[in-house]
Amino acid sequence: MGVDLRQVVAGILTITMFVMLGQMLHRDYFDAVQVQGDAHDIVFHGSKVALEEDGLVRASEGPWMEDSHQLKPCWSISQPDEELSSKGYVTFSLTNGPEYHISQITDAVMVAKHLGATLVLPDIRGSKPGDEMNFEDIYDVDKLVKSLESVVKVVKKLPSHVSLRDIAIVKVPTRVAEDYIKEHIDPIFKSKGNIRVTTYFPSVNLRKSSLDAETDPVSCLAMFGSLELQPGVSDLVESMIQRLKTHSKNSGGRFIAIDLRVEILEKKNCRETGASGSKTCYNAQEIALFLRKLGFGSDTTIYLTQPRWESSLNILKDIFPKTFTKESIMPADKKSKYLELENSEYENVIDFYISSRSDVFVPAIPGLFYANTVGKRIALGKPQVLVPAEISGSSGLSTDYISPYISKKNHLAYSCFC
Repeated sequence: MGVDLRQVVAGILTITMFVMLGQMLHRDYFDAVQVQGDAHDIVFHGSKVALEEDGLVRASEGPWMEDSHQLKPCWSISQPDEELSSKGYVTFSLTNGPEYHISQITDAVMVAKHLGATLVLPDIRGSKPGDEMNFEDIYDVDKLVKSLESVVKVVKKLPSHVSLRDIAIVKVPTRVAEDYIKEHIDPIFKSKGNIRVTTYFPSVNLRKSSLDAETDPVSCLAMFGSLELQPGVSDLVESMIQRLKTHSKNSGGRFIAIDLRVEILEKKNCRETGASGSKTCYNAQEIALFLRKLGFGSDTTIYLTQPRWESSLNILKDIFPKTFTKESIMPADKKSKYLELENSEYENVIDFYISSRSDVFVPAIPGLFYANTVGKRIALGKPQVLVPAEISGSSGLSTDYISPYISKKNHLAYSCFC
């Protein structure tokens, strides 16, 4: 039986059409997935994570927000007509990390200014006895002196004729005001001639109050315009930020910083709930779920303030493989100085300034680190601070979780910037 050549050709054409149609359908399907996203319900199984499809939803590169314009200082301080005179000296130390340093230097400058005293450059003290550093080990001395030159005179050390026995120790509440200084501190200063200021914290929130309607410009200058990292530390922070950006090419160089420290999460006050029954701290698993439900993809780059990697963080890395602590992104030649010494001050400073510069900041822990990081971010025009919460549904909008400091504009920084 002969074969009709036309039938063979027709058959080949028919098969080719089916193949082409199949390829078109396959491409359309994956294009749709790519456009519509890969949202999943997340199911935790021990330390492993299973991602289950719940249908196609529209996705993007993630719920990133653009930075707003950088705000300008609202305060204005005129140059004095004559050189500042001094009636005595105010000494103090910076302690407990950069989030406290900002408040401590602000209070010391306020006290020195309103007493007409000379400010002595502080030392830096860590949490362990004998853990001391010079101011210039972390901060820029010239920047501090120049920024404050119209407000107070700053000297590097006490004159030799001033005895430590002649210095009265005075405790002041953070955000100390001129009226408090005149009533409670001035009499002691007039009696002793020199004082040592230590700041205590009745509260760690930095919300504006009715008393902050006209914030003292000296306070604004000291809080936001006096402290800068010295060049070596600044360059290190910048290099680490650039490494994080390099890992974030698929999201335009954007990354998230999360203040999550296992040691603090294990403390009693972190395991308790707030007055409304809400959680106050969030662990790695809860943060992972929070970010995933907001739509951040698995390719998102994350920086953790946790000093060293711990197994309890594995759940976060399972979902977001590009999760790093400082030890994995710090240049190798810097580790002996900044990581391997038993001094956490360098590490705290690195965490604070990376968190201030990240595209998104997530505070898994409440406190002054969160409050002062938000203040720096407001000044830099970086409003995306997402406060964790338990999202009941399968997804949420990131704008619903913006820090009240920013959404309500009730942070003290809004009294200093406009």
